[in-house]
Amino acid sequence: MKITRIDTFKVPPRWMFVRVETDEGIVGWGEASLEGHAEAVEGAYASLRDRFIGADPARIEDIWQVAYRGGFYRGGPVLMSALSGLDQALWDIKGKALGVPVWQLLGGKVRDKVQCYAWIGGDKPSDVGEAARGRREQGFTAVKMNAVADLRWLASPRDLDAVVERVAAVKAEGADAAVDFHGRVHKAMARRLSERLEEVEPLFIEEPLLSENIEGLEQLSRQISIPIAFGERLYSRWDFKRYFERGIVDIAQPDLSHAGGISEVRRIAAMAEAYDVGIAPHCPLGPIAFAACLQIAISTPNFVIEEMSLGIHYNTDGHDLLTYLADRSVFDVKDGYVAATEKPGLGIELDEATIHKLAGEYAPWRNPVWRNADGGFTEW
Repeated sequence: MKITRIDTFKVPPRWMFVRVETDEGIVGWGEASLEGHAEAVEGAYASLRDRFIGADPARIEDIWQVAYRGGFYRGGPVLMSALSGLDQALWDIKGKALGVPVWQLLGGKVRDKVQCYAWIGGDKPSDVGEAARGRREQGFTAVKMNAVADLRWLASPRDLDAVVERVAAVKAEGADAAVDFHGRVHKAMARRLSERLEEVEPLFIEEPLLSENIEGLEQLSRQISIPIAFGERLYSRWDFKRYFERGIVDIAQPDLSHAGGISEVRRIAAMAEAYDVGIAPHCPLGPIAFAACLQIAISTPNFVIEEMSLGIHYNTDGHDLLTYLADRSVFDVKDGYVAATEKPGLGIELDEATIHKLAGEYAPWRNPVWRNADGGFTEW
């Protein structure tokens, strides 16, 4: 079997799908979404086409190594996102060629269903309570929410009270809550807020500090009891290695569309297991990325919980991950879980007509700029 075509499709709301075709008619799909930088990732596919059209798609590891190491310059969000989409598509092809789900190729099931959480927004306790209620109606038992919208370097106790009240409102609806800091506050504020959040016991706190602040994260990890999660802005096992070695992270969150695809995230997960660290793949993306995450979740012993971008918050312009599926029932959520996919490859059937149609309607998407009440820039 040989690779004959590698095509990319930018589709709403902000995703990039990758289609890899073979001379035997088997087609594999991957997702290389790098939100706000689709054009850069699209450009990276020029060299991947030059290298791998005509290659054997079954040689997944060899293709991964050549793509990663063969260009001399390696790593980073753009090149790793491009490699991620290609890698997912190759696993999809192999599964389809052999007639088995990808999780079967990764060693088989260690679980039959995957616990998932969804995002909620809202500035007031009543807002997040209502959003959590909506997620419960969709079948979710856990959600993730912002810790801070406008929390300055030095905030008042009232500001901290408001965060705790919002989390408490979610739990009052019968849902567990994870709290995302987005790296918006500095070390002292992150510590104070984390200590207050211990009152309402969130599942975990995410990016309490930016991952580049490794010293601050290490100090914070020694001072609080809530599990710390991060990793969506790390792109390889080498990026994660130093955090594992220093005992900083409790739940690693590699993104399968940014961190080298199924191949690399599987290695990150195995490395994390040796340090007693859980895996909760980051996935505010589309159906292909989510399907790839499910393959890791089903076959990985130290998997914890999976992010799912179903409707409400991520339903930009009426498009979410179900828009592009021919069979939408494959991602049904029941009692907080999505059942293991049983179909070959990534286990999904895409609506190619919809992909082509909406790719023609795609408008360039850019990350929003967030500012505090004083006009200063803050993290997304």
